[in-house]
Order: sequence, then C-alpha cells, then structure tokens
Amino acid sequence: MPTKLVKGNEAVVIGALYAGCDAYFGYPITPASEIAQAAAVWFPAVGRPFLQAECETASINMVYGAAAAGKKAMTGSSGPGISLMQEGISYMAGAQLPGVIVNIMRAGPGLGNIGPEQSDYNQAVKGGGHGSYHNIVLAPGSVQEMCDLTMRAFELSFKYRNPAMVISDAVLGQMMEPLELPAREIPPVDTRAWAVQATADTRRNFITSIILDPDELEAHNRNLVEKYASMQVDAAWELYRDDDADLLLVAYGICSRIARTAVDLCRERGLKVGLFRPISLFPFPGAALRHAAAAKAGRRLLVVELSTGQFRDDVLLQLAGARVQVELLNRMGGNLVSVEEAVQAITSRLG
Repeated sequence: MPTKLVKGNEAVVIGALYAGCDAYFGYPITPASEIAQAAAVWFPAVGRPFLQAECETASINMVYGAAAAGKKAMTGSSGPGISLMQEGISYMAGAQLPGVIVNIMRAGPGLGNIGPEQSDYNQAVKGGGHGSYHNIVLAPGSVQEMCDLTMRAFELSFKYRNPAMVISDAVLGQMMEPLELPAREIPPVDTRAWAVQATADTRRNFITSIILDPDELEAHNRNLVEKYASMQVDAAWELYRDDDADLLLVAYGICSRIARTAVDLCRERGLKVGLFRPISLFPFPGAALRHAAAAKAGRRLLVVELSTGQFRDDVLLQLAGARVQVELLNRMGGNLVSVEEAVQAITSRLG
C-alpha cells in the first residue's frame, strides 16, 4: 500500500476522510491545530465542507446538527477546548447521536502548557459532562493508529449511535512517522431509520435529549446502560512479551511506546517483564486485564502514565478483589516518563 510521511494530527484527518466523514467543524488550539489546518485543505479538496467555528462550543453543536441529519461529522481540540464541548457531547449521548471528537491532550489544569499529558483520562472515559453517559474512547499508540483508530471511531460511533473520542497527546499529535494509507474507504451508513433528513420517510424521526417525565428519563438511562454494556464485545487491547513476565507494565498512548522500549531493554538484561496496552479505554478490556494479571502467580503490575493516577485508578477498579500488587510510575506538567526512568523502575523491582 502507498505510504506517506505525516504528523499524527494529519493522520487523523486522513483517517476521517477514508471513514467517509462528511464535514469537519473546529477551532484551532495547540497542540491540535494541525488537525484543523489539514482538514481546511483536504476536506474542500474532495468536495466536503470545512468550517472554522467561532469557538469550541459552536463546533460541537455543529457536529450535533450534522449527526442529526445522519451525516458523519467530527471535530478536534485539546484540553480547554474539549472542556467547552462537554455540554454538547452530553447532548449527543442523550440524543444517541454519532460523531467523532479528537483530543490531543496537553498539560493542565487550567491553561497549563502545550506539553503532553494524559490528564484528560477521566474527562473522556467517565463522560466528563453532566448526566450518566459514556463516550466510546480509543487511544492510539502510533501515527498509523491515529489514522486507523479514527476510522474505527467512526465505525463504532455509528454502530452504537454514540459519541466516540480519540484521545492522544502532544507527542503523538506532533511526531512524524510513515503512514500506510488505508486499503479502502468505509462505505456510507444507512441512517434513515433515525436521522432527520429532507425525505418523506424520515420526517417523523424525532431527535432530542430532553425527556421531562422522570419515569421516561429513567427508562432512557437504563437503555443507555444496556447499550454501554453491549459495547464490551468491541474492547481492544495488546499484550507484548507477557508469557513469563513477573512484572507487567500497563500503559496506553505514548506511554505504551516508552514502556515497550523499556520491556525490550530489560529483556536483554534477563528481566522477565511484559506489557499490557488497552487500545479501547471505554469499553475497557477489563476481562483481558484480569486474565493477564492472574496468568502467573505473584505477577505484579506497574502502571505508566502522564497524570496523577487517573488511569491507575481504573486498573485498580478492574482488578477489585484480585490479590495483585499495582504500583504507579508517572510524570506530569508536560514531562514524559523517560525510557531510563522506566528501566530503573523495573530493575528496582526485579533486579
């Protein structure tokens, strides 16, 4: 297949176009600005609209409107911008509308800085906005996956009629790697059963997130809970050199790249260490994690992340009741966990 040297942010746009995305609405923010920049060039080039909204609140509501018409739409931003989108994302979840939101995470809280962090984990995985809802959340670990998982986000979003988020960070968004272009485009989805379009058979469709009767709203929420549970069949993960590992690193995104290199270096020193990488953060591959943690007696886990332990807390939640020691190696503020730090942490536990 043809390859192209691109930034991770650009790979997102390529993936969206191959997914059949009909429109891009967004507002630029570092370190995600290249998403809007590339979309501004490539969407009009293939006859699809790009619109720079006046703010992030407007852009997510434009995605809502396009989704209500049955169109594939997306937006992208970073921490503060994603925060402004939370109301609209909650509305989309309540109205059961598909759409893709990309978050190239930066350091926070507040304006923070433009360095990489993973501190938007809870915001993405736990819903973030008001009400009881979940986003589908996918976490790429390479420029290739920035493309591939954006395509996958569209597939899952329309399969479940639910917002899907692709969460990455300032490193993966800005780094350049060869991208193998997708073999095919995703075909259009028939949305006439629920979308509101200018046709006689869709005029009776009704899309809203306001349900004033308490019993009806409770029933609606219970239906959503069942839908979220059904998503578990699409949980995705990767195991690396785990067969005989005494210590299993658990990491996603850029931290999984660092952890993988540390695993290889420690294996050269005779240390038995492996890696568990969740690719979907919601649905979380909990059963696979529990199986991996229990696959060898006395196996310990070391979570590697760029936040205060938000991801580690979910690992602990998934392992509730299991007698597994879980520790944390983390950095914040735009600092990366270095390969050397990871190797030292592994050596101190197994050396």
